Amino acid sequence: MRRDEWAVGSGQSAVKTSLVSRVEGIVAIRNYRDLIAWQKAMDMIEDIYRSSKEFPRDEMYGLTSQIRRAAVSVASNIAEGEGRDNPREFAHFLRIANGSLREAETQTLIAERLKYLTAEQSAQIMDRTSEVGRILTGLRKSLNV
Repeated sequence: MRRDEWAVGSGQSAVKTSLVSRVEGIVAIRNYRDLIAWQKAMDMIEDIYRSSKEFPRDEMYGLTSQIRRAAVSVASNIAEGEGRDNPREFAHFLRIANGSLREAETQTLIAERLKYLTAEQSAQIMDRTSEVGRILTGLRKSLNV
């Protein structure tokens, strides 16, 4: 896969496609929904929501809420940063998304330790967060700021 193929996907399938256009070395996209990073973050959110549905009821306002908010924050910050139309601001929001990603990872590990998640469920989420993290890092580096 060429470096200029990973940043933009196609719809829900996240198929690798060529970039829409390049302007002065900066990737131009139609909108945040074209970004594989955002698409993969949305997949991660689904995994976390499904897995956390089984958390104990007394965790509804604790760990359940926290892990879900952290996951949603990842995709939301990718979208908000892309909408700023400024590469430096976009990179800033990608850093925030990365922090939220680490928060979701930590909460996943807590849930596994508390036996709210099986080792399999935790591993699936951690694989997903690792993938999103790698894509976020590559996207941020591609902004050249």
